[in-house]
Amino acid sequence: MNSFAERLLDWSEKFGRRGLPWQKKRTPYGVWVSEIMLQQTRAGTVIPYYTRLMTAFPTVHDLAAAQLDRVLGLWSGLGYYARARNLHRAAQLIAEERGGVFPTTVEGLMSLPGVGRSTAGAIMALAHGKRAPILDGNVKRVLARYEAVEGWPGRAAIQKTLWAYAERYTPHERVAEYTQAIMDLGATVCTRTRPRCGECPLAADCKARIRGLQAVLPTPHPGKVRPRRDVRMLLIANPNREVLLERRPPNGIWGGLYSLPELAADDDPQEWCRRHLGLDIPDHTVGSPLKHGFSHFDLVIHPLEIRLDTTANALMDCEGWLWYNPSQKARIGVAAPIAVLIKGQNRSREMLS
Repeated sequence: MNSFAERLLDWSEKFGRRGLPWQKKRTPYGVWVSEIMLQQTRAGTVIPYYTRLMTAFPTVHDLAAAQLDRVLGLWSGLGYYARARNLHRAAQLIAEERGGVFPTTVEGLMSLPGVGRSTAGAIMALAHGKRAPILDGNVKRVLARYEAVEGWPGRAAIQKTLWAYAERYTPHERVAEYTQAIMDLGATVCTRTRPRCGECPLAADCKARIRGLQAVLPTPHPGKVRPRRDVRMLLIANPNREVLLERRPPNGIWGGLYSLPELAADDDPQEWCRRHLGLDIPDHTVGSPLKHGFSHFDLVIHPLEIRLDTTANALMDCEGWLWYNPSQKARIGVAAPIAVLIKGQNRSREMLS
């Protein structure tokens, strides 16, 4: 076994993370769910979502049989909702085409929606104990610093270099322990900011530390101005304190989730309500804007608050619309910033009642 792996494994036995819920009983299903949730999300954030989803759907057959709304409801707040849609679709493929049995090769796993090379490698190592390199965000950071790889890791050439190092250092023995160890090192010691090099088992020959580059590696994304998108959304409440929601298209941001109705640039709120609700409404109130950051742009929502004096039922026969009671436990997926707007509006109504 190479010295790199040996030092990591020795460190992990003393300082590695223990007791994460997906570590207690490693099955292909549990590892797969956790790895999908951990894409671009920290373990501490994932834990309650993982626990709730696994309680609701203890087997891949349970997940496959579930309604997508139920899956999105349990995912609400975790973000990157394409992961939830892919998880549900992959469960259906595994249940229907493979009898509930997960693929046992990297290629087979990569054929599932939402599973890339690194996620497939993690499932192979952690669930099956088979050697397969990984290159998630934590591992990229460890390897980029250890070998002083300069250049943004999103570039194909840099990716290729880092994959070569991942292949070189992944041992042929104790693969599951090694995979967990290198992820743990990146998450707890070789952190994005203020890495604790004094606690790192690889510090003695880490090229970034030796050259004083640990604060600037990995190379960040080339600087560019983040685009901003401003949208107007209708926050319509009826006398029963229900808020009107519409299901978003299956693709795009918040695909398949419920959201507030979004106005086109030339839409007038009063005309919209006459057209869709069959009601003449009093003037609206402009609420405080809410900024929400996505990976590639910032969204600024400008809520237009409307309080109806009567319940409008014109939309109830239309698929994809519903009156939502924010005081009841949701069984639908609602985008996190929309939930914030609804909660704030509901609180205001309670103060005025």
